[in-house]
Amino acid sequence: MQPITERQNDIIEIARAVGRVEVDELASRFEVTPQTIRRDLNELCDRNILMRTHGGAVVSSSVENLSYEARRQIAANSKHAIGIAAAALIPDNSSLFINVGTTTEEVARALTNRRELLVITNNINVALTLHPYPALKVVIAGGPVRPSDGAVVGSAAVDVIRQFKVDSAIIGASAIDEDGTLLDFDPLEVTVARAIIENARRVLLVCDATKVARAAPVRIGHMAQINTFITDRLSSDRLRAVCAENRVQVIEACARMERSSQ
Repeated sequence: MQPITERQNDIIEIARAVGRVEVDELASRFEVTPQTIRRDLNELCDRNILMRTHGGAVVSSSVENLSYEARRQIAANSKHAIGIAAAALIPDNSSLFINVGTTTEEVARALTNRRELLVITNNINVALTLHPYPALKVVIAGGPVRPSDGAVVGSAAVDVIRQFKVDSAIIGASAIDEDGTLLDFDPLEVTVARAIIENARRVLLVCDATKVARAAPVRIGHMAQINTFITDRLSSDRLRAVCAENRVQVIEACARMERSSQ
């Protein structure tokens, strides 16, 4: 399956912002033919990201997350930039949690050149990325492994997390409401995320822009519990104000990269 294109990523963001998209409106916006937009929508529907309607498409269910492979493809370049920016905030000779998510996995990939890190994770993909490096010590939480994405969730994972008090936590979220509420789909995964937040001295939230104003049913917490929010771009003035009110540092990774290249 081909990677999601930049235009398709933009279509996903529009759909999540307004709930649905129309072929003719998208064709005019992107200055392409309706046939091109229909192909885009068909591909996104094949990935279960959108659902076709007459003349357009709507976002998939707000009570069930996308497949792991679909999530990996969405905003892949942005997630890579976020991972690099977040990893730059983690010093050598420190301890951290890394939880489940395609963006947190990008942070792990950017940490492989660090020294003397203790990483506790409930994400098998993170453990597989980091364990070959002798300078990194990896502890993986126990419990059932979710086949869809390699997540270890449930009470056993929470028990392992609570044995530690770490310097930093890298967490993701499936959705961020503009009032600052952090949301996800799986109550068991949320229980682990809450334990991670409670047992870290500093919490770094890593989410790309497609997560803002997206719907998900289970509350993780609030932006007030976050120290630093690393994203690609933050276009929501309301969420930016919530971050400022709660003294949350906002790092826009893609905007920073663009400034450095000028």
